[in-house]
Amino acid sequence: MQGSGVIQLEGPLVLVCHDAGAANLALSWIEALQLAHPLECRAVLQGPAAALAANFQLDIQTFVETASALRGASLLISGTGWASVLEHQARALAYAGGVHSIAVLDHWVNYRDRFARNGQVVLPDEIWVADHDAHTLATRQFPDVKIVLQSNLYLQRQLREIGPPPTIGEVLYLLEPARSDWGRQIPGEFQALDYFMQHSSRAGIPVGTPVRLRPHPSDAPGKYDRWLREHTGAATLAPPAPLAADLDRATWVAGCETAALAIAIAAGRRTVCTLPPWAPPCRLPQQELIHLQKLVPTTQ
Repeated sequence: MQGSGVIQLEGPLVLVCHDAGAANLALSWIEALQLAHPLECRAVLQGPAAALAANFQLDIQTFVETASALRGASLLISGTGWASVLEHQARALAYAGGVHSIAVLDHWVNYRDRFARNGQVVLPDEIWVADHDAHTLATRQFPDVKIVLQSNLYLQRQLREIGPPPTIGEVLYLLEPARSDWGRQIPGEFQALDYFMQHSSRAGIPVGTPVRLRPHPSDAPGKYDRWLREHTGAATLAPPAPLAADLDRATWVAGCETAALAIAIAAGRRTVCTLPPWAPPCRLPQQELIHLQKLVPTTQ
């Protein structure tokens, strides 16, 4: 792991996460730290993050209440997801209690908004990121906060489990909530999916290539059932499986702006952004990303 922040890690450490992205990064780092030397770790994990700890070699004590976990702690590591106030409240409690606070940014968009809820902004003492693009963005947006670049141990682990792209494989479509209808009264994620299904051949994907839909960890069960019924034979829903297993069988990967697209690129997959031209511009910084809308004539 890179960065001086590692030297400061002494227990008790408290991990608070809800969304999967930051949780996977943080759990990878804590696993490496505990393998190197004993480190007391307490965890409050909810939502998609709750099931992830079992994937790592960890010695952690789980808590239900963040306030109880923080009692007597020296350090908080928190995620920065959208789906819950859990992580924001943890940072507020750490600030009030004088506990050193580290927040994990696992993406490249909406950085300042991640630290605000109902008009209250709570910044951490440090922000940890896992790639140079995120480090540059975070440094610009938070000039008064220490930004630490750590090795992306989670990505390294994923790449060890993913083989080379199959010569003739399938499309793995990585679903995610768009949180906007872009003025068309249809959730953006469905618009992007329809746009891809209509124009996928423009990205060099042969007609008839099987398409599997991988729901986002925050998607409600059954969210895409109606779409699948209305588009019989167009795609199938991937059963629950590790991301590496789904990427391993894919030749092409598609999606809007999910961070998993960056893993697909690193794994050598041809990776397509499916945002239609009427959506806001894609904010992912990866230059290898193929933007479908640039390949489709504007008259279509």
